[in-house]
Parts: sequence; structure tokens; C-alpha cells
Amino acid sequence: MDTRRLLRILATALGTAGLLVSGCSSGSPSSRASVTGPAAAEELKPYYGQKLRWRDCGTEGFQCATMKAPLDYAKPDGGDIELAVSRKKATGPGERIGSLLVNPGGPGGSAIDYLQGYAGIGYPAPVRARYDMVSVDPRGVARSEPVECLTGKEMDAYTQVDQTPDDKDEITALRKSFEKFADGCEKRSGKILPHVSTIETARDMDMLRSLLGDEKLHYVGASYGTFLGATYAELFPDRVGRLVLDGAMDPSLPALDVNRDQTAGFERAFQSFAADCVKQSDCPLGTSSAAGAAAALKKLFSDLDAEPVPAGEARQLTESLATTGVIAAMYDESAWPQLREAVADAQRGDGTALLAMADSYYEREPSGEYANLMSANAAVNCLDLAPAFTGPAAAEKALPEFEKASPVFGRGFAWAALNCGSWPVDATGAPHRTEAEGAAPIVVVGTTRDPATPYKWAVSLADQLSSGTLLTYDGDGHTAYGRGSDCVDTALNTYLLEGTPPEDDKKCT
Repeated sequence: MDTRRLLRILATALGTAGLLVSGCSSGSPSSRASVTGPAAAEELKPYYGQKLRWRDCGTEGFQCATMKAPLDYAKPDGGDIELAVSRKKATGPGERIGSLLVNPGGPGGSAIDYLQGYAGIGYPAPVRARYDMVSVDPRGVARSEPVECLTGKEMDAYTQVDQTPDDKDEITALRKSFEKFADGCEKRSGKILPHVSTIETARDMDMLRSLLGDEKLHYVGASYGTFLGATYAELFPDRVGRLVLDGAMDPSLPALDVNRDQTAGFERAFQSFAADCVKQSDCPLGTSSAAGAAAALKKLFSDLDAEPVPAGEARQLTESLATTGVIAAMYDESAWPQLREAVADAQRGDGTALLAMADSYYEREPSGEYANLMSANAAVNCLDLAPAFTGPAAAEKALPEFEKASPVFGRGFAWAALNCGSWPVDATGAPHRTEAEGAAPIVVVGTTRDPATPYKWAVSLADQLSSGTLLTYDGDGHTAYGRGSDCVDTALNTYLLEGTPPEDDKKCT
């Protein structure tokens, strides 16, 4: 697989539930007056007046800087948080439009890694020619005072916990793993945990917009980045420039609906994979039907639940890790051949390849250390939205509807939605319609068989936004921009370069 394509896939991969974290977050901004009124403007003046000091950051063509923001916007004099920023200046030719801020989603994905590894070198050349490509790692993520929860060895144990408990002891073990994770976050990162909400990150983005010298925010957000962009538009509609929200979330949904919809989304993606797999001579799930492929995959999961298989030196492929590896491949159809090989190896007793796919999803290094993706993901999700379930009984009661949504993944997704029930900080957000009245045209992109952000979410968000325009990509995988559709890319490039959005409900293949 092309390296830059892989980086894009991995960067947007956790715009979903994953297996050991709850689904994409959403929240409810507080009154706009408290954000943009005279008192707030006066209190934040020192922050909006700071200067970015750019320096070389060791990656050719890119510069880095650090900006300060209030740890708590309700108490701007209560201490700072430092946020890492990177940019690649417009290359020309053509007149510079401004800065284009990019965010790959997660929550918890490093926007700087995404910029330097993909967007700053892989976005269409005409876009990079006329925009300074910019990113900021959100508060609590990567280089911006990261949330930390568990050691590498503890994370290894956490990712192996049985996600489909069969008895009370296994249910207790799963609940305790969530509690240990939450306790670790509180002990290691208790100061920042109450202040990593999407609302606060959106306010940070407005500060960065000002420091970059832009009157309007131009932005491309993928997956969770769409919720971040929509939140910005709701808070600062008069400062919206050209916003692309690709792989859209629906901020009007409570956590239970988010998790259930994602469960159905991954089932839909798997059915698409299975229908393709059974046509291939190397399909390890049979060559008869998609239903037969699903049964074969469930058997593999069941076998691994009973007895994990070796996966390299001193590691094993468990049911939970195998499921994560399969989930990872659902984000992009170009990973399907790799998945077929990995499943076939696992069936023969070698879990190395499927484990490597799970490790990539979790951002586990060969050294055994993890990036803070999973920690930040939980921290933001659990702060933005009240938990789907507060205890095992509620999760157990919901199993039938989750298994109906996905016979393959339903049980795991239902139990995963229990993780925020142990969180040490109360949620500050609530589901709500996001309208952003008065904002300039915003383009919402939805992919019909997107596993992580189901297509109906894009339809809903475009309908909610007063200036929303829906662009549909009829295809597989997560997000649409840069995935090979000339129709999608041309429409979005035209919007970014000329300010003209595609006609509403335009469809591409």
C-alpha cells in the first residue's frame, strides 16, 4: 500500500469507537456570548496578542511553533496550556488565500503527524500552492500536553481483555479494566482531564486563526474533525471561511445511538468486504456467500477466544486483538488483500500479521510503548458526552439490539460502550442540533459505506447546518477526499480554491 495513503488511513482511523473506547463524541457548546462577548475578549486579549515564533522542526519544508491557551476558558487567569503548531508555507504559483487548518480526527489523532506525513505533501498541489498548510495538536494530544493513562505493559494487557465476556467473571474483568484505565488517567493527567473538550479545542482553533493573521478559518476536518469543525462554526459563525467536513458526525445523537449506528456501519463495511472476498481465489472465509464469510470469521474469533495463537516473540493474538485488526481494515478497501492474508495466517496458527494490524490501529511501537491516541480518545469522548452505559447490566440489556445491528461485531461494540461509565470527570456536553446560523457555506461529505461515520450522519449534519451542502461519495471506506474519486476531489478543490461549494446533494462515485 502507498505509504502516504496508509498514513492517511491510520490518521483518520480512530474517528470511531474502536473496541476499547466508546464511539465518536459530541457535545453542546455553552452560550456564544460567554465565548465572544466583550468580557471574554478582554480576558483573552493576552492570548490573542501573543506572537508565534516559527522554527525549523526537523522535517523538511515544515516549521513549528508553540502557542499558549488558557487551561480553563472559564478562568483565563488560572494557568496556561501549551499547544504545538506546525505549518508548511504556500508553495505558489497563484495568490495565497490564507491558512488551511487540517485535523484528521480521533479524537486523539496527531494533527501535526497528519500534516507532515500526508496533508502537507499529499493534498492536491493547487491547494498546497495557495494555502499555508497548518495543524495544531489538540490539547491533550501528542505534542500538546498529552493525556497519559497506562504504561506500555499495562496497555498491552488492556487491549487483550476479552471484549465479549461469556460469564460474570469475564464481565467483572472487563469492568475492572475500564476502571483501571480511568484511574490511571486521573493519576497521571488529572489536571488536564476536565479541559480537553471539543468546545475548548474549537476555541483554541479560533485563537490560532487570529495568530496566523486570518480573518476567517479555512479548515478540512475528517471524522471526529468534522465535529470539531461544526463546533467551531456554531461558536464563531461569522469567522467561518471554507469548511470541509469529511466523514461527518451527527452532534444531535446521544452516546447509545452513536455506538449502535457505528456497529451497523462496521457491519455494512464488513458485508462489502465479504462480498468481495468470496470472489477472490485466496479468500480465507470461503467462496460461497457473504453470510458464509461472516460465519467463518465468527468461528475464527470464537477459536481465538478459546485459545489465542502465537504472534511473534512472546506475544499472542487474542480474540479482542484479532477483532481490532479486522476493524482496522474496514477503513479502506485497499487494505482488504492484506486482511485476507492476515486472516488466513491466523487460521493456520500464526497471528503475527493480524496483530500488526491491531498494533497500527492502537499506535503501538515495536518497543512496546504506545502513542497517547487511546488515552486522548477516551478523555475527549467521555468529557464530551455522557456514557452510553453506566454499568454492566445496561450493556447486557442492550446486547440484542447491538447483535441485530452486527452479528459479527455487535457484542464487542456493546461492551466497549461501557468504558465511559467509570470516567473520573463528569461529562460537560450533551447531544444537540448544530445550526451555525449565519455561517458561510459549509461542505459536508458522506461516504455511503463508511464504517466509522455512517452516511446518514452526514445527511443529518448537512440538514442541521443552516449553510450546509451535502456531497455524497458512493463507495467504501472512511472519508472521501483524496481517495481516488476525481468527482469528489474536483468538487472540494474548487470549493477550497474558489469558494464555490458543490450543488447540494451532489453525488460522486
